[in-house]
Amino acid sequence: MLYFSRWTAASVIAIIVAVILIILPNFFSQDTVDDFPGFLPKGQVTLGLDLQGGSYLLYQIEQQEYVQQRLTSLVGEVRSVLGQQPRVLYQGLGVVGRTVQLRLVDTEQIATARQRLEPLRNPLSSSLFAGGVNEFDLSIANDGLVRFSYSDAGFEERLRGLVATSIEVIDRRINALGTVEPNIQRQGNDRILVEAPGLGDPQRLMDLIGQTAQLTLHLVVQSVSMAQAADVVEPGTMVLPTTDDPSFGYILQEQPLVRGEDLIDAQTAFDQRTREPVVSFRLDTVGARAFADVTLNNVGRQFAIVLDNQVVSAPVINEPILSGQAQISGGGTPFSVQQANDLSIILRAGALPARLTIVEQRTIGPGLGADSIRAGGYAALVGTVLVAGFMFLTYGFFGILANIALVVNVAMIFAILTLLGASLTLPGIAGIVLTIGTAVDSNVLIYERIREELRAGRSVIQAIDQGFRRAIATVIDANVTTLIAAIVLFYFGTGPIRGFAITHAIGIVTTMFTAVLVTRLMVATWVRWRRPKVIKL
Repeated sequence: MLYFSRWTAASVIAIIVAVILIILPNFFSQDTVDDFPGFLPKGQVTLGLDLQGGSYLLYQIEQQEYVQQRLTSLVGEVRSVLGQQPRVLYQGLGVVGRTVQLRLVDTEQIATARQRLEPLRNPLSSSLFAGGVNEFDLSIANDGLVRFSYSDAGFEERLRGLVATSIEVIDRRINALGTVEPNIQRQGNDRILVEAPGLGDPQRLMDLIGQTAQLTLHLVVQSVSMAQAADVVEPGTMVLPTTDDPSFGYILQEQPLVRGEDLIDAQTAFDQRTREPVVSFRLDTVGARAFADVTLNNVGRQFAIVLDNQVVSAPVINEPILSGQAQISGGGTPFSVQQANDLSIILRAGALPARLTIVEQRTIGPGLGADSIRAGGYAALVGTVLVAGFMFLTYGFFGILANIALVVNVAMIFAILTLLGASLTLPGIAGIVLTIGTAVDSNVLIYERIREELRAGRSVIQAIDQGFRRAIATVIDANVTTLIAAIVLFYFGTGPIRGFAITHAIGIVTTMFTAVLVTRLMVATWVRWRRPKVIKL
């Protein structure tokens, strides 16, 4: 048991060498690391928001606004399906609270109406055991009164989908900025936490995240003052203000020519005539074909580029646009390069499914992060020195071996954090300090067991062999139970608690490795080299 096979010893040494190579980039600047040879690792431990500084934002989905938009959309869908031939006659179609209702003129058409309206309940999910979940409940009374009501289960399922989709869109938008390891996660039922380490401009982050980015293209009927808009708007049209001047707007055809879903790319460019920054976008095959048909038949007319219910620009169609490419300019107020770049990022990432409002925002400066690193470093240093001193005074040479294993243990923690790309936070440093304090417990168990074997009259080699053999089970049991607690903390915890749980769990795993293999390898090598008859322990 004491002596290692050559394969096992070589494996342990190879792991230690790999650990040294993995953590090596953390001791150099990024510029120096970039110049490393290609065969060397170049990853570094990512610092969390509390250590690096950055922006903290908490968003909430506007549930009521989304519900009203969804019900308004449902009204259009009901009008469409009931208007198919043969038409189902109705009256009073509209939104009442969280319900869409109408009354059938002819009760003989109830069966036809039910057949056409049933698909609009919108199945959201199905389960083998729980059955399907529909977004809406449909009821049709004998007197012809039809009601679509938002079901509780349907709304909860829809809300989960909204949060999940919003997280994906936000992640794409922030990653396009080049921010390192943003932390984006659900908070409760309708909130989203966004942490962007290294990004110290919260306003830019809020502008990037908060814009819904619903893009549509519409034909322009006429320009108009917003004060006079109500007198000239006709059915099938709508009036929207411009981004430059809210008092001025355009009357547009309500039916969009192209939607944002048809967009496949958006890039920052410069107008060839004015040299001003613009956003050039490209449509997919379906969108390009529809846009080509419209521009072919409407040369000389204006079309409006609408973003979140505001007209960004309204260029004139000078010639048919057959390529599926167009551009968005700043209109009266030209875009800055950053504005054009951010808008292209938003369009590429896709639209948010619902509007988000800011609930809480914080900005953490890099100076505070540096203070946290300094304080955490002092704590780790003091803890290491005290633990190492205790082990040396108590166990002498064997204490030195335990301290070497402790250094390997901490190095392995940082190596694993680097490989996983996990962020190191201030609670994470606390987890490492706790690991330093508890890691030597395994060595204490082993050494005390060796002492007992020596007092029982065994030889040095037998005592060491039995000490490791009989203590290993206890070491593994003690660490596994602590690991279970760390996993529970990670699963149920959020934010700082998870940061602590990650480093502590990694520390437990590395502790078992160093106690069972690294310390034993060093002791076995020493015994084979010195062949001691007596040891002081």
